[in-house]
Amino acid sequence: MLGIFSGLSIWVGFGLVMALAFVLVYEFINGFHDTANAVATVIYTKAMPPKLAVILSGVFNFLGVLTGGVGIAYSIVHLLPVELLLNVNSSRGLVMIFSMVSAAIIWNLGTWFFGIPASSSHTLIGSILGVGLANAWETNISIQEGVNWSKAIDVGLSMVISPIVGFILAGWLFFMLKSLRPNSNMHYTPKQRRALEAKKHPPFWNRLALVISAMGVSFAHGSNDGQKGIGLVMLILIGIVPTNYVLNLNSTSYQIDRTRNAAIHLNDYYHRNHTYISNYLDMENQIKKEDLTAELTCDPRMTKITIDEIEKTLKNLSKYENLSTKQRTETRRNLLCLDDIAKNVVKTQNLPTSEIEDLERLRADLTATIEYAPLWVVIAVAMSLGCGTMIGWKRVVMTVGEKIGTQGMTYAQGTAAQVTAVFAIGMANLLNLPVSTTHVLSSGIAGTIVANKVELQKNTVRQILLAWILTLPAALSLSAVLFLSGMSIIEKLN
Repeated sequence: MLGIFSGLSIWVGFGLVMALAFVLVYEFINGFHDTANAVATVIYTKAMPPKLAVILSGVFNFLGVLTGGVGIAYSIVHLLPVELLLNVNSSRGLVMIFSMVSAAIIWNLGTWFFGIPASSSHTLIGSILGVGLANAWETNISIQEGVNWSKAIDVGLSMVISPIVGFILAGWLFFMLKSLRPNSNMHYTPKQRRALEAKKHPPFWNRLALVISAMGVSFAHGSNDGQKGIGLVMLILIGIVPTNYVLNLNSTSYQIDRTRNAAIHLNDYYHRNHTYISNYLDMENQIKKEDLTAELTCDPRMTKITIDEIEKTLKNLSKYENLSTKQRTETRRNLLCLDDIAKNVVKTQNLPTSEIEDLERLRADLTATIEYAPLWVVIAVAMSLGCGTMIGWKRVVMTVGEKIGTQGMTYAQGTAAQVTAVFAIGMANLLNLPVSTTHVLSSGIAGTIVANKVELQKNTVRQILLAWILTLPAALSLSAVLFLSGMSIIEKLN
């Protein structure tokens, strides 16, 4: 890990430390901001002592990050336009990273301070979109090109649909528990349990379900939210120390051959499907090498040249370390461009389903050695998220437990909401889609309250809804302002 500072000047090294610190601080805040929701139910119902609950939640968050992979990490990263990803090692790229992480930190701290269950995922996504749009405005490119809108729509849908699923599914699950066992003491609130049965803990089976599902929520939260920090760290490393991180230097010769073969097969694929993609990609009229200009970035007409370059560079290559720094950077650029062009082919062309599936498999092989994360990055993010989980939980616990409904939460309600959250976040993880733990769990609790025919507390619900509605535009605006301010300062210094 310390080898990343080799050959860096003092100021560049300082910038790298600061950038990494910003991301790890964001993940730390994410831990005590979001994971309070994971332990809120078990603490409020006294299924677990608070200290034990937050420690175990931190451990399960840590394990979730370690085993979560990087699919969601790069789903978040690819919200940015490919032009920014290609030039992340520029001053513009560094301002981009500092702006979006700073905006996310500021908004997360503000909502946590007031005890509002707001979404760290919404915050980060809003920050990324703000940077993309500000970059488009500052460089006079169209809004359509400023953000990867197809990915943004996918992410946006997952963020909107998941709370609705949480509300409906948790309400239905609670309704089933109420119908099957209407007189069970699982329908007591903690205060009723103490008053009627002189016991302070939930019934055994409810307690077990609450504990297991809470740890499940923590694990799912770690595997989903932790990846966002991993993606940001990788952007920083690629930007500041590209020699070591633009490609996965631990790739085996088999993995490198697989990447090269994917490029060759992509060429064959485009020729085979020429009739479907003639309006977007004409393999017979590609740009020649002598016609290349600096303005051409990931142009579909450059596909043949790009494939040829990858084939030539990776031929008989056993280790990426054998490439020069320039060759490594160009290989990443070429692979990103081919992936971006292929993604647009899937999005815009009327391909048969079987051909779309083939192209998606080729895309996965193309990006396998550039979409990765070193183990130390995963552990650093996991530690930050896990440690953050262990503090700051009190402000949100009371909101979740007593301030969403006009009466306290029952054991059955807590169980239904948490089981639903584990299911919803787990499904999102399988699909590599980011979701909000906060929104899924709080909407699940709201669903059980409605199913229990209890009124919602209008003031709290209004605050949560306002946070839900305002988080995206607020983070977007804040990151855009920070980005434009940063670029203005750099222009004056130059």
